[in-house]
Amino acid sequence: MAFTDLLDALGGVGRFQFFYTALLLLPCGLLACHNFLQNFTAAVPRHHCRGPAKHTAAATNHSEAWLRAIVPLDQLGAPEPCRRFTEPQWALLSPNTSVHGAATESCKDGWVYDHSVFPSTIVMEWNLVCEARTLRDLAQSIYMAGVLVGAAVFGSLADRLGRKGPLVWSYLQLAVSGAATAYFSSFGAYCVFRFLMGMTFSGIILNSLSLVVEWMPTRGRTVAGILLGFSFTLGQLILAGVAYLIRPWRWLQFAVSVPFLIFFLYSWWLPESSRWLLLHGRSQLAVQTLQKVASMNGRKEEGDRLTQEVVSSYIQSEFTSIRTSNSVLDLFRTPAMRKVTCCLMVVWFSNSMAYYGLAMDLQKFGLSVYLVQVLFGVIDIPAMLVATATMIYVGRRATVAAFLILAGLMVIANMVVPEDMQTLRTAQAALGKGCLASSFICVYLFTGELYPTEIRQMGMGFVSINARLGGLVAPLVTAVGEFSAILPPVAFGATSILAGLAVCFLTETRNTPLVETIEVMERRAKEGLSKKDAEGKSEEISLQQLGASPLIETI
Repeated sequence: MAFTDLLDALGGVGRFQFFYTALLLLPCGLLACHNFLQNFTAAVPRHHCRGPAKHTAAATNHSEAWLRAIVPLDQLGAPEPCRRFTEPQWALLSPNTSVHGAATESCKDGWVYDHSVFPSTIVMEWNLVCEARTLRDLAQSIYMAGVLVGAAVFGSLADRLGRKGPLVWSYLQLAVSGAATAYFSSFGAYCVFRFLMGMTFSGIILNSLSLVVEWMPTRGRTVAGILLGFSFTLGQLILAGVAYLIRPWRWLQFAVSVPFLIFFLYSWWLPESSRWLLLHGRSQLAVQTLQKVASMNGRKEEGDRLTQEVVSSYIQSEFTSIRTSNSVLDLFRTPAMRKVTCCLMVVWFSNSMAYYGLAMDLQKFGLSVYLVQVLFGVIDIPAMLVATATMIYVGRRATVAAFLILAGLMVIANMVVPEDMQTLRTAQAALGKGCLASSFICVYLFTGELYPTEIRQMGMGFVSINARLGGLVAPLVTAVGEFSAILPPVAFGATSILAGLAVCFLTETRNTPLVETIEVMERRAKEGLSKKDAEGKSEEISLQQLGASPLIETI
């Protein structure tokens, strides 16, 4: 019997599952604020060179007329952001006058920034423009490197220490490092604390998803996984609103970090995964936890009659084959595991690279950054509604593959849209981003269902590393666009299509119970699920239709 039968007998998708899922997904939503925070805290305002300090009038007067005498104009008639005249060209103050061949130099006395939209950003504070403009992208890359390291560290720790411990620590680390980022005044400290914040992204997402999936019966897993996507979408909309109301970057950084201290405090009362407890020999604590769940779901009588023998009977066949320890090599040691891991490596890397390639530089669209952020968030809602329906009624594999291939085609098709049709290009990019966001959330759930419980966190952590590598590569691919404008969309689109094709080689997990061990997974891969195993696992089946189980017989 599968462990999901026990959860069904204790109330199925009941009050506990609703509250537990809500408390875990709320922090996941606010994580989106940190993921896309540099769209606002590192926004690049209009800027130009400050006048020479030896010419007091030129250095202090920033009117448009005086600016003509200090800064040359570019091909579009706008002030050059990184050059100034070596000596002020006072002749340009007269109308209908032009100067040719005047010597220019770099901005030796700093820059003048436009504060009308952003009162302060890290770009203004540390002058991350012109020769130093790459440091802005470096800061985001360091954050993504933290996400990469966090996926490896927290994925391994969660399988060894449980899901709850690393999750609680991640909440605290994010609250402290986020506040420290807003407090310290050096760019080096900013990068260090952003790295620490990035680590917590993986710790929170991976452990929250595993806890939700492992406490959710089969018929509720799809909706729970999609709710994670909606929480992430809500976080993007919250970020747009908070960033619009709180413009100074330090206060914005502080505002989206402090709530994680509240999450840290209440997370102490969240129960550990009973699946993990049982598979690691802590059956007494697992029984106590399940009794509390039964009581909260209105099944106190059934919970009081639970014993360690009854609970263990649901996964007794897995106890004989459970390994005392696991390593990354276990992800490749057996044929079924090797196929799943290799395919998921391609899927996670490609999905992440295309996703962050579209979503991390909103200023390139030429519209209000707040409006684009809202658009990129709202577009996820209909996309995820479609994903929810197709995952329930069609399956995980077809849903993920279709969204990835569709996103890739839309990104490539965007190349043929003329540059001056900026609104159309933005809308088309938003649709592609919506498809990628939906596939990202679907593949989180799909991955959690493909890997067995004993190595689920390690597997999710490992493939998540590939996603973070994709996030690191995305800015580099975008930078190549300076040499060839067609290379970034071709790269993002082609890898997305490749990921969609790789999904087709994975096993469908719709309406199937979670696998507990590698041995069971290999046996299923060889024999396939029998019709009897699949019966009664429909997403729409009622609790009263469940067949007999050891728990029901005991009661």
